[in-house]
Amino acid sequence: MNRSFPHPVIGWGVVSLLVFASLVSFVDRQIVAIVVEPMKQDLGLTDAEVGWLYGVFAVFYAMAALPIAWFADHGNRTRLIAVGVAFWSVMTAACGLVQTFWQLLLARMGVGVGEATLTPATNSLLGDYFPRDRLPLALSIYQLGPILGSGLAFVIGGSVLSLVTQLDVAALPFIGGLHPWQQTFVLLGTPGLLLALVFLLMREPARRDAPRDSSFHLGEVLAFYRSHPRLLLCHHLGCLFLNLMGYAFVFWTISFFVRVHGISAAEASWTFGWIFTTFGALGPLLIAGVGRVLARRGHDDANILAALIGGVLAIPFMIATQFAPTVTLAFILYAPAMCFINSPFGIANGALPVIAPSGIRAQVAAVNMLVGSFGMMLGPPLAGYFNTSVFPGPEGVRYSIITLVLVFGALGSALLWAARRPYAEAYRRVLAADRSN
Repeated sequence: MNRSFPHPVIGWGVVSLLVFASLVSFVDRQIVAIVVEPMKQDLGLTDAEVGWLYGVFAVFYAMAALPIAWFADHGNRTRLIAVGVAFWSVMTAACGLVQTFWQLLLARMGVGVGEATLTPATNSLLGDYFPRDRLPLALSIYQLGPILGSGLAFVIGGSVLSLVTQLDVAALPFIGGLHPWQQTFVLLGTPGLLLALVFLLMREPARRDAPRDSSFHLGEVLAFYRSHPRLLLCHHLGCLFLNLMGYAFVFWTISFFVRVHGISAAEASWTFGWIFTTFGALGPLLIAGVGRVLARRGHDDANILAALIGGVLAIPFMIATQFAPTVTLAFILYAPAMCFINSPFGIANGALPVIAPSGIRAQVAAVNMLVGSFGMMLGPPLAGYFNTSVFPGPEGVRYSIITLVLVFGALGSALLWAARRPYAEAYRRVLAADRSN
């Protein structure tokens, strides 16, 4: 059935709440990158094993996304988000209670499953608050949550790590002593339970189209992919490779400053976090604006072309950070690097619900998230492998990053370029169908 859209004030209020939820999820997700060095020392880990703490998160994040997306297209989305927020918060705190690498790996799996609820539910939810021409902007603004969350994870995590480092090891009954890095997980994981309560009390909006039976939905998803093979293959793989490049770069940043420039993890985390938060948030807004300008000028491929521009601009700045001779210049160069590294994903992800039927938006978003998560899964451990086996030594981390940026940045950009024409054709077909209804 057709329903009018809610008032824009309500819609943007929901976007704001979802941005905050995404921010919290990325704080909990990124903590592991801040405590790499003390965690390695206490648990006796290698760089590759540390990278897999992010990789295994990505595997379960991706595996859980598809069944969760089916529920998002059929069930109560606000309650789904509430359960997800509560679960990932508990599992983040659990990361601080572990005593072995395998226990930590299991807890990270749980964080991944919980966080998998948010993006599919958001894609479905916002489709009932915004018309087609406003949806990419809403999803680009939602993309600020991961960016602000990642940046604040380094700021807050660095501050908390600096604080707890000055304290004695905390002793808990039945668990034993908690080192400062473990206390950091516990302190940052538990506040998410309050956010879960907010979503539990939030009203589920009316769907613009009533959900249909699951078998039809599966058939419709497969039909959608069969009808857009080149577009979706190039779009998904292009985002995957840019994701791999970005996650490897960000995950090993603190270790880069510790090993190459000799500053403390807390200092590097605090400074980098503010750079990430300030400049990283500009990228998606800037590229969303570029997309709107291109669309007004008649570019039917505007959403893909704008994402491509952002990805290409990131590459030279990312490489320049690794060649900076001083820590000050490196931090300065991180500003434009973080601006553009984050810029493609909001508008690239927002391009999909524009052309996807409303009843399968969450499932299409989940497939895209599944493919893109391989970048998250492979980037940190691949860079860790290069650090250990290809470029050993304290400065090897910079050459690992340069190699991955050059290879996967070029592949991702080329694939988004190839997606431009089929996306424009799909967009024109959707507009024609809208006019005929």
